[in-house]
Amino acid sequence: MANPLLADTPGATHLLLGNEAIVRGCVEAGVQVVTCYPGTPSSEVPDTFYKLSPEGKYYFEYSVNEKVALEVAAGATMGGAKALVTMKHVGVNVAADPLMTLCYTGAPGGLVLLSADDPGCHSSQNEQDNRIYARLGGMPVLEPATAQEAKDMARDGLLLSKKHGAPLLLRTTTRVNHLRGPVEFGPAPDPGKPDGFTRSPSKFVPIPAFSRPMHLALIDRLAALREEAEHSPYNTVTGEGKLGIVCSGISRAYVADALAASGLADKCSVLELGFTHPLPETLCLDFLNGVDKVLVVEELEPILENDLRVLAQKNGLGVKISGKDALPRHGEFNITMVDNAIRAELGEGPVPACDCELPELPGRPPNLCAGCPHRGTYFAARNVFGDDAIYSSDIGCYTLGILPPLKAADFLVCMGSSVSAGSGMAMATGKPVVAFIGDSTFFHSGLTGVANAVFNKHNLLLVVLDNRTTAMTGHQPNPGVDKTVIGENDNPLSIEAAIRGLGVTEIRTVNPFNQKKTVEAFEELKALSGVRVLIAKEPCPLYARRVYKKVAPQVAYVAESCVGRHDCLEKLACPAMYRDGDKAAINPILCNGCMLCLQVCGHIKAKKRGS
Repeated sequence: MANPLLADTPGATHLLLGNEAIVRGCVEAGVQVVTCYPGTPSSEVPDTFYKLSPEGKYYFEYSVNEKVALEVAAGATMGGAKALVTMKHVGVNVAADPLMTLCYTGAPGGLVLLSADDPGCHSSQNEQDNRIYARLGGMPVLEPATAQEAKDMARDGLLLSKKHGAPLLLRTTTRVNHLRGPVEFGPAPDPGKPDGFTRSPSKFVPIPAFSRPMHLALIDRLAALREEAEHSPYNTVTGEGKLGIVCSGISRAYVADALAASGLADKCSVLELGFTHPLPETLCLDFLNGVDKVLVVEELEPILENDLRVLAQKNGLGVKISGKDALPRHGEFNITMVDNAIRAELGEGPVPACDCELPELPGRPPNLCAGCPHRGTYFAARNVFGDDAIYSSDIGCYTLGILPPLKAADFLVCMGSSVSAGSGMAMATGKPVVAFIGDSTFFHSGLTGVANAVFNKHNLLLVVLDNRTTAMTGHQPNPGVDKTVIGENDNPLSIEAAIRGLGVTEIRTVNPFNQKKTVEAFEELKALSGVRVLIAKEPCPLYARRVYKKVAPQVAYVAESCVGRHDCLEKLACPAMYRDGDKAAINPILCNGCMLCLQVCGHIKAKKRGS
């Protein structure tokens, strides 16, 4: 029996995650190629496609990075395939080079780029607003606010992209990706085969002579897409009040809830924009002419606000338009925040503050898991280098090494930057630099940094934290893994061979849970200069349990001889450890049996799991 997300069951209703709804929408559109680089909050989309791939009628791949993912999909859509590319918002920075050109060449088979933005930086290094990319490149934009819309817009976006030959940006935010809601299914037809490639160099080879008419064609496509936006069912007007509210994306849900809670809906007119670019100017002008003033409710940048200000100025309208002077330009909104902004525009008092006294919650910073091999690597590095070295970090769960007592992250720029930025830091300061990078990030964007460091003779110790998976985003495979959640990887790439191929001669490979060997390797590499590499190789314990079916047969415990110095707690900060009165203790349920702590304190012993 087919998985419900693949089944042709029009009219059926399922409770879906926003990301699962996107999968269903693409299936209904007949998607034929799906590429990605995983990144929260987008990860469940490719993960679901991956798990369904044995029975799905589409090609799926985890690409090595976002640029490659978009390039594979670009070639596929030029070959007539309907393609979906998924990534988190910062991934679009990596893919921006081919994206800008793809807007010129077009997407004959149809291509949707899912950009999962992250207001509030729940899992990201910034909260950039990728609607700006659509303006920069010339792409239509759809912004869902519910699980149903996530499904419908994914479907309609792919079909609209194919109709106009234009890549389309499906812009979500964390709340949309991770909400759950009822989704009514439409038909899921057989996707068939791609239409094939029609050779036309003047359309697909952007040399200057061809790029100029390509740009004109892009402008014409945007004009046609503007007409689509004018009549889109995703752009609606409700209410007859004199305060106009314009909203997009998840902000539409905040506005709806705020008006329902406040009872002020009869004083407002609401223009909801789901198809936000190109701006439906006629619809917006009609709306502006029918209200006394306007409040624009959109998270992050004032993009719609500025578009409406320009539209009003060009057409001589004097309507007052508020936006970021009433609502913040950072973080997520909430119902109370939006409610108060609406009340202020109407001259009403704010929402009454809660007079209940709530206790302050204890701090709970994120931490490396119990049994994480990165803890062993960091502990050994700190024992050898201490504060004498500068630690260059990268993007992954190993960034959590920033926390004391490990303190193994002094600066970070982006994925892959540990190598390149670390090289620059070593050159500028003359101090030893230890750079940390994960196995998936190494394949994503670390290779070029190593090549550059070797070519330019930088002085850098690079530590590759090879935990055999892409751990932070959900255990997705990368080119170096030997096993995945759905089977074997028949052709894993060797990190050591890749590094040797780039010209590095001083390489050591260790199991970080063997502290003696790991410290010896660090000492050897510390005494050398130039580019040298330590590969710390041990599976993520959660992945090992899930995929390798590997569980350590023993756990650690604190013997009665413990004198209460708490060295184990103070040096390792393993979440399986805790204080029990004056002494340390270990939770046997949380302990993964790595036995790192036995090498730190002689009062810790091993016992059989469950005994």
